[in-house]
Amino acid sequence: MTALSVIIPTRNERENVALVLDRLLACVDAVDDVDVEVIVVDDSDDDTPDQVAAYPVRIEHRPPADRIGGLGGAVMAGVRLARGRWILVMDGDLQHPPEVAIRLAKAAMESDADVVIGTRYAGRNTGLDGATRLFTAYSALGLAKALFPRRLAAVSDPLSGLFAFRRDAIDLDRMRPQGFAVLLDLLLRHPGLRIAEAGFAAGPRNAGRSKASFGQGVVFLRHLLRLRRHRLAGQLRHRTGGSRLRELGRMVAFGLVGLSGLGVNTAALWVLYDRLGLHHLLGVCLATIASTTWNFALTDAVLYRRGPGRAARFWRFALVNAGLLVPRLPVVEMLVRAGVNVYVANVVTLSALFLLRFLISDRVIYGADAQRRDPVRTLVDLGPPLASRTRYAYLPYRYDVWGLVRIGSQIMLPELEYFRAPRLGADQVDITVRVGDVGGRRPRHRATMTRHVGHDVLRYEEHLGRLGANFRLELGPVTDVVVGPLLAHSPHVVYTNIVEALLRFTLVSRGHMLLHSATVSLDGVGIMLSALTDTGKTATVLHLVRDHGAVFLSDDMTVIDASGRAYAFPKPLTISSHTLRAVQAEDLTPREWRRLRFQSRLHSKGGRSLALRLARFNLPIMGMNALVQMIVPPPKYSVDRLVPCRIGDSAQVTELFVIERGPSGETALDPADAMERLLRNTDDAYGFPPFSHLATALGYERLREQEREILSGFLAGVRGRVVASDRFGWSDAIRGHLTRL
Repeated sequence: MTALSVIIPTRNERENVALVLDRLLACVDAVDDVDVEVIVVDDSDDDTPDQVAAYPVRIEHRPPADRIGGLGGAVMAGVRLARGRWILVMDGDLQHPPEVAIRLAKAAMESDADVVIGTRYAGRNTGLDGATRLFTAYSALGLAKALFPRRLAAVSDPLSGLFAFRRDAIDLDRMRPQGFAVLLDLLLRHPGLRIAEAGFAAGPRNAGRSKASFGQGVVFLRHLLRLRRHRLAGQLRHRTGGSRLRELGRMVAFGLVGLSGLGVNTAALWVLYDRLGLHHLLGVCLATIASTTWNFALTDAVLYRRGPGRAARFWRFALVNAGLLVPRLPVVEMLVRAGVNVYVANVVTLSALFLLRFLISDRVIYGADAQRRDPVRTLVDLGPPLASRTRYAYLPYRYDVWGLVRIGSQIMLPELEYFRAPRLGADQVDITVRVGDVGGRRPRHRATMTRHVGHDVLRYEEHLGRLGANFRLELGPVTDVVVGPLLAHSPHVVYTNIVEALLRFTLVSRGHMLLHSATVSLDGVGIMLSALTDTGKTATVLHLVRDHGAVFLSDDMTVIDASGRAYAFPKPLTISSHTLRAVQAEDLTPREWRRLRFQSRLHSKGGRSLALRLARFNLPIMGMNALVQMIVPPPKYSVDRLVPCRIGDSAQVTELFVIERGPSGETALDPADAMERLLRNTDDAYGFPPFSHLATALGYERLREQEREILSGFLAGVRGRVVASDRFGWSDAIRGHLTRL
């Protein structure tokens, strides 16, 4: 099957088409191992077809009676003739330089995107010259985005005429393009597409007259309105039972609950401020806790009527209200200093944030887990990458993970402290982590992952320009990581979101796998535990070590090979709320215990769940995560500080236990099911952005194939069982199972 079909719609381009085809075919000849066909769909009244006939391309000349849909109809006619797995659409007047078009197509074929768009608004130069051209382009773009704000939110140039798409991702029967809005029609009629953009500078028309006219503008406007009606009709079909009315009803009910909570808040503030004499800001904070508890009880039980998981929902609800205190308190103080009564200032700030609280509660805390468009924009850069200035070169922190991967870093990575190797030479490392300036100075509308084609460079930038949580990767024999200053102050985020992903890919290339699992050795038997995040794996490991004398190897991640060997990866343990009961640390001070109780709530399942829900929205989520961890560091402790124990180096694993919550019981686990569960549980640990974009660029499908090969060998000598418990009794069940062997 042909790999790529190039579609060029033409109309009276006799002066341009030969130049386009000369340059295009030269580019095609330079493309190795890619079977390319070129299809010219011609609507001309001049001798353009005679010019095309001299070239080894397919031509479809449409007589006047068949020129339905104008340029859009011509493109669709070409697509129906195409044999390629990928379709590249470009103009025939040199405004889309053929060299750029072929680079864009190659980048698309190497990506996991369904559509790669050549955008005039993401490069170093838009290529739009002249006031009239700029005004026309921006007016049409603004109108399209105004009518489809959500569908086109992550697309900067939905009216581009240069784009490539995967043929089997498009249903041609849905398409009804008119005029030049081919891409717009494709995007709006296929909302689930994975989209990437590539910035380019549009060239000047070589010769002839532009086809843009007042009539084409009318056609565009009519088609835009038709698409809007189609979109509204689709919304009505999918909204059963008047969901808009239900949402309005929920907002009114939420307001009534909030009104009652306002009374509770004011009464609590009166007691705290008037009667007990506390400072007004402290009174506002404590009154918010009282009203939060009241509001949640009514919201959860009466408004949404949800069942299990109430504790997790409460902590998400409380975190939202605690977070909203940050903007409220300065405003309250400002109003009080301006002479406003403290009770009035409190009510004003609470009322001002009502709509925001409702939207977060309705769509984040209680919202359905429906698939949403990824808020991170994917950009393919066809030019050379811009350099990132690093602050200095020396790498003071060096780590050697079992001789397999060596890391040099300018910031301490606490998760790798077990592997500190100060004698490791700076020229021996496989991964470097440096601090530098990453990204542009101007803020962005949304987070962007940029891939530089042909240079193996990736760049992630969030909304706040260089102040955001940005990083840059340059892949090669040594992978260079440059993180921005914000990330440099949050080493846990640097490790979890960047370094651990790189470790996973690097270890696989060296015949090992970084598996999300815990490993201990009990009575000389190597035991591996696997579970979904925040099930109770850490508490089970601590019980096995504390109560049954197990030797500790790892709690969160384990390095394994195909022979069944597991190697220690003793990261500091993250203590969640349900893990506290297993901690037996006599040297923790009372202050540390109090702090640990608060930290364990924030960084437990409820906090993680809230963060994952917020990640579905256009928010600087990685930067928010970094700031939260700077203010409230995660409760991470070395295992031997929490419980008395020994730490081993490696073990031959023969027993695998997948732990779950539910009625107590055990069932056997065959190797095929064990593999799927281990892979699923591993993926669950990598759900936080921007892993999906980073993994895609690094070759995630190939990674999974290699991990399956290693895991298949590892499981060959392992017995697997699923152990369920509703009372956190997994450690006793595991001990009992080993006793019966």
